[in-house]
Amino acid sequence: MHLGPMEIALIIVVLVLLFGAKKIPELARSLGRASQEYKKAKDDFLKEVNQPAEDVKDAVAADKSAPAVAAAKDDKDSGSAQS
Repeated sequence: MHLGPMEIALIIVVLVLLFGAKKIPELARSLGRASQEYKKAKDDFLKEVNQPAEDVKDAVAADKSAPAVAAAKDDKDSGSAQS
């Protein structure tokens, strides 16, 4: 959807008539703050949701490496006993 200059001018005139010239900057600031708070809340929510998944991935990675380390130690111990 493409807005031409005439449509944009009409929207601005309607906004000025509805809210007044002094109220529009206050509304814009409030809208900017609300948008910023929304983004912050969304990022915090996503961080909370994804953190347990990262913890599980770390735990699985640690469990997979633990048997390999234990097997390597067993191979070393059995090799030194045979010598």
